Amino acid sequence: MAKNDKKLELTWFNKDKSLYYDPDKKEYLWVDKKDPRVSEPRILLEKENFGDKDSENILIKGDNLLALKALQQDYENTIELIYIDPPYNTGNAFEFYEDGLEHSIWLTMMRDRLQILKRLLKNEGFICCHIDDSEGEYLRILMDEVFGRDNHQATFYIRVRYPTKTLKTDMNFHKEIERVFVYGRSNRARPILTQAEINFDKFNYYIEELAKGQEIKLGNKKAIVFKNGEYKIRKGEGTEDGLKEIWASGAILDGNSSGRFFRDYLAGRSKDDGLGVLYKVYGIGDDKFDYRYFTGPKRENATKGKYYQGVPVDQLNLKGSFKKLPIENFYDLAASFGNCRLEGGVDFRSGKKPERLLELVVRHFSNNGDYVLDSFAGSGTTGAVAHKMGRKWIMVEMGDHAQSHIVPRMKRVISGEDQSGISKEAGWKGGGGFKYFELGDSLFVEDDDLKLTILNPKMYNGPLIRAVLKVEGFKLLNPNNGLHGISGRTIAHVTEQYLNKNYIDVLLREVGDRADYLVIYAKTISSKIKLPGNVEIKRIPDVLLKKFKV
Repeated sequence: MAKNDKKLELTWFNKDKSLYYDPDKKEYLWVDKKDPRVSEPRILLEKENFGDKDSENILIKGDNLLALKALQQDYENTIELIYIDPPYNTGNAFEFYEDGLEHSIWLTMMRDRLQILKRLLKNEGFICCHIDDSEGEYLRILMDEVFGRDNHQATFYIRVRYPTKTLKTDMNFHKEIERVFVYGRSNRARPILTQAEINFDKFNYYIEELAKGQEIKLGNKKAIVFKNGEYKIRKGEGTEDGLKEIWASGAILDGNSSGRFFRDYLAGRSKDDGLGVLYKVYGIGDDKFDYRYFTGPKRENATKGKYYQGVPVDQLNLKGSFKKLPIENFYDLAASFGNCRLEGGVDFRSGKKPERLLELVVRHFSNNGDYVLDSFAGSGTTGAVAHKMGRKWIMVEMGDHAQSHIVPRMKRVISGEDQSGISKEAGWKGGGGFKYFELGDSLFVEDDDLKLTILNPKMYNGPLIRAVLKVEGFKLLNPNNGLHGISGRTIAHVTEQYLNKNYIDVLLREVGDRADYLVIYAKTISSKIKLPGNVEIKRIPDVLLKKFKV
């Protein structure tokens, strides 16, 4: 067979382009992927600080594509868990577009964000994406493209409403199930499995032989047949001498030696041996006994039977230790979805997710102290659950409910007032804090030639700049190019923005060969910045910040 290096992929209109949402025209524009409106990282403006001032939790209001780009410098390969609940593209979000274009917009929007989210994830990290049937299959293929098909670890099927509760009376099909696609960043991603104590509780059946029975051969194995009334089965306390009752039916008939033995040698024997028969078969199984009991049907026309096995040999000495349980992939959360409307003290009728759902995601895919990110934050459920479970969190939300819903909700979480959702289960009493940011304006403005080349002067607080320069001994420069002061061969820049590597790179390009050294006076500084040798960062004095209300 000829080798084919091409991969399967999903295609759509303008896949090679990106999308810019024009807030003035209120429409999406197709633009080149390198267009500054979608490619430049924005500065984050710290607006308020709630609770613990040293908290690393952050909430950002603004377009999530631009916000994620702003986070990339400081958080690349840092996030352990991403949970997103994107718009389902039911027709409401893009109602002014014809169907083909609508799907192309949604797919491009998701593709661009998934690509950045992938860069933010640690190699050991997970991304969980919640979706319904509207775009579910397309999203699955898109995530295969971005994260790799081999990195799809599971799909959770979530019952979100009761079978009898319909959305509309004229619907032909009931929307009862939604999905969560679970992908690892790489093959190093390992979920956290639930540990259960090993005990013998299920080995609680005991068989008493009341007669010698009749010895026969079954499949070259010695077997003794006990007629109905020649044995007694009782149920008691589980011990290492007890037996576990298992139905010999379905997949069991092909899945293990006992099931296959029943299928091949015992099925149908009730015609010869009668109903309610017990078989004691020697030389089968892996438990402490050298035999295994089987029962045949007890009623006419019945075909099923049971077998009774002892504690496996490799578990006999493990009582009190722990075993790991596989993660289930179906969760009936209809009750949680039905009752979550006021969780966190906020009403959010458009797709609010219950804390119970986020608890199981956070529990299986992150550890205490890990970062959890949600770039479609909605009402803030992800951050609330992550906070209560001892994780650090980052949320992004472009809508007004970033302030009307998420800020008050998280304030109630840190105060301990919020006792809804998983609070009691987590033993939550309050604590911690978070910082609230808004996405800043573009770093650039258009010059006379309509080229985006110079720093945006409206980002600067003029009185604050002049005060800092005066206190620090710099001569004021024309601030339109972002370079505010000069002293000898040293240039000064003053900013109240969140300072990251991209910001510094822009400034250094502006400095060029005009000076040998750059001093930046800032309000908020990333702890992850690695500074060049010719750059120094100083904090703006608090007295000036207060005076100029920064």
